[in-house]
Amino acid sequence: MLKLKRWLLLGCLLAFSLGLMLRLGTLHQAASQPVDAVLVLGGSVQREIQVAQRRTVNALGDPAIPILISQGSADPCIRQLFQRQGTSLQDVWLEKCAQSTFDNFRFSLPILQQWGINHVRLVTSQSHLPRAQWLGQIMLGAHGIWVEVDAVAETGRPGNQENRLKTTLDLGRSLIWVVVSQVYRPRCPEVIPLAGVDLEAWQAKGFKCEHQADLD
Repeated sequence: MLKLKRWLLLGCLLAFSLGLMLRLGTLHQAASQPVDAVLVLGGSVQREIQVAQRRTVNALGDPAIPILISQGSADPCIRQLFQRQGTSLQDVWLEKCAQSTFDNFRFSLPILQQWGINHVRLVTSQSHLPRAQWLGQIMLGAHGIWVEVDAVAETGRPGNQENRLKTTLDLGRSLIWVVVSQVYRPRCPEVIPLAGVDLEAWQAKGFKCEHQADLD
């Protein structure tokens, strides 16, 4: 029985190593392909402002590239930001389940995979690095998605402030998640199109946007 367990463990390790090698090959190929999606992490309205502005001037490339905003500002605020720039609301999606940076990637992965994404531009803030970059490269990279980082300049104090302990803990659980996610990946039931956000309904309920959005 002990020998059998050892052989099973060895087989699992070999299978995992082979899978990792295949992923590295896929990542190398994905890195050479153009960006085919933009992932915006919540925590600062400046990130959403920049994405809306860049899409207007086509700095993101093909306007058909989808944008996924993971637990960002209030839905009507994001819609108003894009409308102010006069850019299309199509192919912009809001993921509403994430409660942490770890969750941002955990819930974004199934969506990006459903879209067939290979190369994603990660929009965050300088103050959110290197943790956001490392988590993205580990958690998305383990599934063959190449991550490049676009760090947005901030004014004031954004919501994400890093410290060594938080980074270490998140990196540790991301490595565990890499193994678990090969067989289990939870999906967020609250993924909505930005074009579907009803401003009139939100105005009836009342909402507030961050001061830096300048939407008053």
